[in-house]
Parts: sequence; C-alpha cells; structure tokens
Amino acid sequence: MTHTNNKIWSLSFIFVTIANALTFMIFEMLLPTLPLFVTALGGDASKVGLVTGVFMLSAILTRPFAGILATKFDKKLLLVLGMLIMALSTGAYYLSNNVTTLLIIRLIHGAGFGLATTYFATLAAEIIPKERRGEGIGYFGVGETVAISVGPMIGVMTLELYDFKRLFFGGMSVLILAIVMAVFIKRRPSGNQLDEQHSVKVKILEKRVLFPAMLILLVGVAAGGIMSFFSLYAIEKDFTHVGLFFLLIAVASFAIRLISGKLFDVHGPSVIVIPGSILSMIGFFILFFAGSDSMFMLAALLYGFGFGAIFPAIQTWCMNLVEEHEHENAMASFFNFFDLGIGGGSVILGLVATAASYQAIYLVASIVYGVLLVVYIVYLAKGAKGKMTKRKQTTNLL
Repeated sequence: MTHTNNKIWSLSFIFVTIANALTFMIFEMLLPTLPLFVTALGGDASKVGLVTGVFMLSAILTRPFAGILATKFDKKLLLVLGMLIMALSTGAYYLSNNVTTLLIIRLIHGAGFGLATTYFATLAAEIIPKERRGEGIGYFGVGETVAISVGPMIGVMTLELYDFKRLFFGGMSVLILAIVMAVFIKRRPSGNQLDEQHSVKVKILEKRVLFPAMLILLVGVAAGGIMSFFSLYAIEKDFTHVGLFFLLIAVASFAIRLISGKLFDVHGPSVIVIPGSILSMIGFFILFFAGSDSMFMLAALLYGFGFGAIFPAIQTWCMNLVEEHEHENAMASFFNFFDLGIGGGSVILGLVATAASYQAIYLVASIVYGVLLVVYIVYLAKGAKGKMTKRKQTTNLL
C-alpha cells in the first residue's frame, strides 16, 4: 500500500483499528474480574497484587525485544503470534485450579500482550500517511480509550449475568475474531524492506523518546486512580451511575480525537498537551469535590477530553522522534512507561486511600497533572532559550 493518495481510511486501517480495540477491551474486561477469580481460588489480597504485577512485568520485559524480532520475522506474523498467545491464555484461565497455575498463565499472557500492543501501533503507523500521522493515530487510538472506559463495565456485567467460564471463553472468542481481522491487514510494500535494511538492537529504553515517555508515565499514574479505585470511590460517595461515568469518558475521548489529531499535525504537541493537561486537572479536581451526579458527569467529560487528546498525541510524538524502522523501540518505551505509571500509580494511590480516603486519590491525581503541565512548560522554555542562544551565536559569527 502506498501513500500517494494521502488516504487514512483503508480497509487495512479499519481492521487494525478494530482488532486493536477488541484486544484492549478484553484486557480491560479482565482487570476487575480476575481479582474475584483469584479470591475464588483461595488467594488473598497479596496474591491479587501478584497476579497484576506478574502480567505487567512480563509485558514490560518482552517489549524491548520487539525491534530486533521485527528484523527476523514479519511484523504481522509477530502481531498474530502475540494475539494468539493472549487468546489461548484468556481461555486457559478457566482451567486454573490454584493461584500458582494462574500466575504461570498470567506470565505467558503478559508476553503476548507486550508483543501485540507494540506491533499494533507500529503497523498502524506504517499504514497511515506520514503527513497525517497525528490525525490517523488519533482515530486508531479511539478504540484503546473506549476499551479502557467500557471494558471493565463489560467484564463485571458478564460475570453478573453468567460465570467465569463464559467470561474467559467469551474473551477468547473475541480475541480470535480480532486475530482474523489482523490476518487481513496489508502492510506497505516498503514496510518489509525497512525491517531488513537496518541493524536493530535490543533496547530497554529508546532515549530519544524519554521526555514524552515520562509525560505518559504521569498520565498513567493519574489514570490508575480511575481504573483501580473509582468504583470504590463511587460506593463511598453513594454514586450509582458508574457505567454512565465510564461511558461519558469514552464519548468525550472519541469526540476530542476527531479534531485533536489534525491539530497535532499542524501545530505539534503543545496545542494538545497543555489544554489536555488543564482539562484533566480540572476534571480530577471536580471529582475530588463531587457531591452530586452532575458534578461526577462533568468530571467524566473533562477527564475524557483531556486523556483522549493527550494519549494519542504523545504516542505520535514518540513515533515522530525516531526513524520508521525504529517505531517498535519507541512504542515499547511508550507503553512500558504508561504501564509503569498505571501499576506504580495504583500502588501509590492505594497507599493514599489507606492513609486518607478514596476521595484524596483524586486530589493527588489532579496534582500529578499539574506537575505534568509545569514540567512540559519548563521543557518548552528551555527549548526556546536554546534556540535564542543559537541564533545569537549565529548572528555574532556573521
């Protein structure tokens, strides 16, 4: 496939977007339900934490190898392999009769997730015309954001209506459907050549994307407050419309991506990161003070607008900082920092809730976005100062 027609919405792009969305939906569906399964197997709270931690560790340790694997094998083949591992692992959860077996399956599942998430993003970047990458990644990432918002709700509802067997086998079936879509993704003709033309090393961290990766880590820390603790906070506040809250986040995230990607392509990350940080910060602040349904809903919309704009903007920024054959390394660092933010943030915010209350989590999350905003502004100021100094030196030489 070539970029001569500057077209985003090809059949391959639709397949990679939907398959990515389904993959994230099943991942998010398991987040609130696996702890219940661990408890059913006789595990305690520490075992629940271990099940979550092992998965993240496996995904994080797998991603640095994504770049070098792409020089040996076709990216689409590796994507399908990662998804197949995820599908079989999801179904295998039901076969676990003790926590130890579950941990082994979870470790394997994490490796598949690490591969799949990396290659989804890099294949999408290959399909999208480079000059419209911000817009295209914005559309591509809609599925991720919607999945993060509605996946947990689907998991809980499935478990309420049925049982663990249908939860796990149903998730496996959805992932098999996603695999079928992935098989029909067509890569650009030059894509395969790019994999072989360059020597790629295993990279734990792609240094060129360190700064935006640090920003996405902060985004992940704050997101952990929504993913891990909002349901408990809602109970504390007698807020019963949890499903609607997550739905509003998804709708707002979808709406903002219709324009944020185009703005990124024209103006760069600043026009997205600064307003997005402010909206998210205000959203968390309102959530901290929320005493009525309307305040909860307003907080959901503001956070949805902010998160929905920032996530794909930083993802695209990371890709633009490296060469095309290095996208795997950039995406590995991007997702690893985001996962570290969610995992580490959940631990830290859990301690905040234990020491204070669930309400205090959202004040801390608001402060985290404030820190992100300050760090980014300082980064811009230093960049502007460096350019000014360079211009003066050039003028003096002339």
